[in-house]
Amino acid sequence: MNFKKVHIIIFFLVFTLNVNSQQIKTIDTSYTVYSSYKKYVKKFPQISIVKPQKFENIAEKRNIVYKKIGKRKLHLDAFYHKRQQLKPAVVLVHGGGWKSGNKSHMEPMAQHIASKGYACFSVEYRLSPEAIFPAGIFDLKNAIQFIKAQSNQFNIDTTKVAIIGCSSGGQMAALVGTTNKNVNFEEKNNTFTPSASVQSIIDIDGILAFKHPESEEGAMASLWLGGNSEDKLETWLEASALTHTDKNTPPILFIGSQYPRFLAGKDDMIEILNKYGIYNQTEIIQNSPHSFWLFHPWFEITLKKVTDFLDKTLKEN
Repeated sequence: MNFKKVHIIIFFLVFTLNVNSQQIKTIDTSYTVYSSYKKYVKKFPQISIVKPQKFENIAEKRNIVYKKIGKRKLHLDAFYHKRQQLKPAVVLVHGGGWKSGNKSHMEPMAQHIASKGYACFSVEYRLSPEAIFPAGIFDLKNAIQFIKAQSNQFNIDTTKVAIIGCSSGGQMAALVGTTNKNVNFEEKNNTFTPSASVQSIIDIDGILAFKHPESEEGAMASLWLGGNSEDKLETWLEASALTHTDKNTPPILFIGSQYPRFLAGKDDMIEILNKYGIYNQTEIIQNSPHSFWLFHPWFEITLKKVTDFLDKTLKEN
């Protein structure tokens, strides 16, 4: 055998394995629904994990590629009505401290909301071990643009789009919504043509201001924002939905746990919203852990508040 060829093959295999291992390292899988369950079950022994549930009238398509960065592919899962009737669209953003989590965490909520007359999309985005702020925000806006561009496939009304996020995903959802048409949050090499604007925001236990007396954000926020608040103060402010709240902000629903710090900046944001007459609503789930939306009995309560707000802001207008 030609030893030169053998060396080339070995080099290629080692290089490929090394590249793959580096890619794997960028995906943090430490945060799961089950890890949250183990964390909370001692204090809340009555809880159970919400499991996916298929609905007869809902079509499901998973791992649709909506964006490519080099060889990296970003995916979304779609849950939409089989009938050829236009429905409002809902984009769902998982939590995990900007460094972990998975789009599958939002699957049960997406399925149930879809069954109420919406087309739902659970989105994968780049996390902090892979790419720091604002990469994940660009991804979410690109996902919205992709969904609108594929509106015929998913039977959606592109003028009625909501974004929902939980925990760090709630923070991101609020930021996406408050930066409608803000060119600083539009990716320069963006090849998508539809607008990334949304008409409704739901923030479930996600902070509105990183640098705020109520906020206790630390290491995970620093990792995502590229440094601590002293070194990267401008970035911490720029990444806060409160900074961008103005007369153009869409209606917003805040759903919070028993811990006020997870909605840090909410009251200041509400003051601005009220000034401009923008509809907003706050619902607190008493005696609940931070990740309450992942578990019974709080899932049903959360789902009702979410769908009522979506109906009010996307269907009644």
